[in-house]
Amino acid sequence: MKRRMFLQSSAAVLGAVALPAPAAPPLPRDIRRWLEPDDRELADVALNAATRAGASYADIRISRHFDQQIRTRERRVEGMNDEITYGFGVRVLADGVWGFAASRIVAEDEVARVARAAVSQAKGNARIPHTPVELAPVETFPDAEWTTPHEKDPFEISVAEKVEFLLGINAAALDRGADFATSSIVFQKQERFFASTEGSYIRQTFLRVFVPWEVTAVDSQAGRFASWEDIEANAGAGWEFVLAQDFPGQVARATDLAREKLAAPTLDGVARKDLVLLPNHLWLTIHESVGHPTELDRALGYEANYAGTSFCTPDKLNSLQYASEIVSFEAEKQEPHSLASVGWDDDGVPADRWLLVDKGLFVDFQTTRDQVHMIADQTRVTRSHGCSYGQNWSTVQFQRMPNVNLVPDPAGGSVEDLIAGVDDGLLIDTRGSYSIDQQRYNFQFAGQGTWEIKAGKRGRMLRDVAYQGNTVEFWNSCDGLGGPDTYEVYGSYYDGKGQPGQVNAVSHGCPPARFRQVNVLPAG
Repeated sequence: MKRRMFLQSSAAVLGAVALPAPAAPPLPRDIRRWLEPDDRELADVALNAATRAGASYADIRISRHFDQQIRTRERRVEGMNDEITYGFGVRVLADGVWGFAASRIVAEDEVARVARAAVSQAKGNARIPHTPVELAPVETFPDAEWTTPHEKDPFEISVAEKVEFLLGINAAALDRGADFATSSIVFQKQERFFASTEGSYIRQTFLRVFVPWEVTAVDSQAGRFASWEDIEANAGAGWEFVLAQDFPGQVARATDLAREKLAAPTLDGVARKDLVLLPNHLWLTIHESVGHPTELDRALGYEANYAGTSFCTPDKLNSLQYASEIVSFEAEKQEPHSLASVGWDDDGVPADRWLLVDKGLFVDFQTTRDQVHMIADQTRVTRSHGCSYGQNWSTVQFQRMPNVNLVPDPAGGSVEDLIAGVDDGLLIDTRGSYSIDQQRYNFQFAGQGTWEIKAGKRGRMLRDVAYQGNTVEFWNSCDGLGGPDTYEVYGSYYDGKGQPGQVNAVSHGCPPARFRQVNVLPAG
């Protein structure tokens, strides 16, 4: 799936099917405002109550979340979920310590009670010896709005049309010769309102779509099977994104590849080979080996139980050669259709764009307002990069990954150009299994499809191949990047972090890239 542009396509249409009963469609916001309390008035009640109770700072998030998922297999519907949740959370600073409380009862008395409860929690926490929280400055936004760019709200599309679309994907795979085919469609719509004692009132609507699918081919005589899946078809967009992808064409190709994998050999033992990694594979390597290590809370040890800390600590700023000089990693929350893009983060900070790695040198972290002072001496940055996010109204916001992208080479060529520079190597297509250690340093990744490269030419397919290494050596071995025309965007719809766990959606753009003398091995 390429997201440099939306390609026109249409889903195959099947006959009538039995459908699960859908939930009632959500009422439009302009109607709900007459039936529900005014967000701004409620916010003022919460902020005033928190201030009177002793808070030096307070913010409130009032939000409604719509989630829909439809699952199909072969020519039938497997299940459907339709969920709506509505509530608010209040976060405060009192005696230099955070407090947080939330409720699903959105009413004046409850808002005031919860605000006081958050202050009481903060004061209780402050009895423990602590370093007072410092907030970086932020501009005030007294009446701001932002909405994910889209043409068609997916929640206004009928369930029948969505099911018809999914069964069309399955039919294309089965007609091509797949033995099994599954497809799903997941939609999110989040209506968020943020207000703070600093005077910001920010209203945002996020839309996200996700279309995972899988095809499987079986060799009954040999007792083997092979699958090809895509869990990367996602974007911050509306129904138009779904229609623009050639899913029937993608699953037909995937069926052919799964059949090819059935007969493909694997590697004989461990070797060192050059790699050419396609964007639909490389994005996950970026996510795990660059995105997570540059989260400041992880680097400082505040995030440890969920997938560990980070080798990439603040003392390495401006000194660690993270990658070769052709490699730069940009973090941003501004690209219109990327999953982590917003107008403002959950601290009320506007969406930013900055470099984490500049020409191979590690130069910055992902930050929130209460983290900036911790590395200000090394970065000379005094403002937050806007990486605060809470999954919903009931979860406290904390530092979450922005979109992290590998910058293409302005003079770079095509995938074929990268392959032409390899004498003995591998081409890896689409993300597969992966593992990374508790400091985001040593890793192993596999793809769904691997092809030999011999004397600059793509050769036979191999099955179940992985590569392994450590983050710094791996990225320093990069000696070739594709040009701007090869840049593609993929992402993780359910990136987990924190305890209690929260999920965030995040995109990663990249060109294809070439790496020299990487350790490879059979993954089966």
